[in-house]
Amino acid sequence: MARLLTKYNEEIVPELMKKFGCKNKLRLPRLEKIVVNMGVKEGVSDAKILEAVVSDLALITGQKPVVTRAKKSVAGFKIRKGMSVGCKVTLRGKRMYEFFDRLVNVALPRVRDFRGLNPDSFDAGANFSFGLSDQVIFPEINYDKIVKSQGMDVIIVTTAKSKDEAYEFLRLFGMPFRNKD
Repeated sequence: MARLLTKYNEEIVPELMKKFGCKNKLRLPRLEKIVVNMGVKEGVSDAKILEAVVSDLALITGQKPVVTRAKKSVAGFKIRKGMSVGCKVTLRGKRMYEFFDRLVNVALPRVRDFRGLNPDSFDAGANFSFGLSDQVIFPEINYDKIVKSQGMDVIIVTTAKSKDEAYEFLRLFGMPFRNKD
C-alpha cells in the first residue's frame, strides 16, 4: 500500500473527524484523481518535441500519457483542428498516491525560490490547481537528455464539500501552502 494512503487511514481520518465533527469516515474528503497536463505549442511543427515531452511525462507519472488534439482551428496560433497540441495523464489509485508523495516530498522542495503554493487556487468544486514551470524538478528526469524545458499543470481533484475542507485535507497530507494573509 502507498505510504500516503496508510497515513490517510491512520492519522488524517481521525484528525479530520475530530475537526469537522463527522461520525462517518465516508463523509470526509479524499483524493479522487490527479490530472497532469502539458501543453506543447512547438509540437505542432516538430513531432520529435512532442514525443520527448510525452516520454518525460510518462517517466514522471509512471503512466502512458494521452496525446491531446486541438478541438478547433485557430488561425492566430497556426493550429488546425485535430493537430497534436499536448498530452495529459489522469492518475487514480496507487499511482495517484505515489505521484502525490513524490510531488510533495521530493519535487516541490526542489523548485528554486519556492515559498509555498497559493492557498487561493481552489476552484468552486474544492479542487486544487497549480502550475510547475519546469519538469527538471522531478528526479526521474535526466537533465542532459532534455529536448525542451516544459512546464505542466497539476489538478488535484478531491471529494471535499468546501474550499476550507479541501485546504485542511491537503495541508494534513503535507501540501506546502503559503501562509494565508
